[in-house]
Amino acid sequence: MAWLFLIIGGLFEVGFTVSLKYSENFSKLWPSISFFICITLSFFFLNKAINGGLPIGTSYAVWTGIGAAGTAIAGMIFFKEPAVFWRIFFLLTLIGSIAGLKFVSGGE
Repeated sequence: MAWLFLIIGGLFEVGFTVSLKYSENFSKLWPSISFFICITLSFFFLNKAINGGLPIGTSYAVWTGIGAAGTAIAGMIFFKEPAVFWRIFFLLTLIGSIAGLKFVSGGE
């Protein structure tokens, strides 16, 4: 269950970064509200994962990795950021590293 909380927290991290971009420096109401809701839920689920038995180092690395990879992918989809070969390659290595942490973290 802790891994599920961690994944959900990582997805909310993507939500708060995308909301931050759409808020245009907090000048737009609804994206700003979305930012604060997503950031609160992101930290809430990270906390649940850590208190659910996952090591803090692994939790933080996976949480930020999901956020970083997800935000980069969202940037390519929603903000027309470049989707060049090397960017995709390194995103895939990041995702592979996140999966690797899951597999080497034992039966937690």
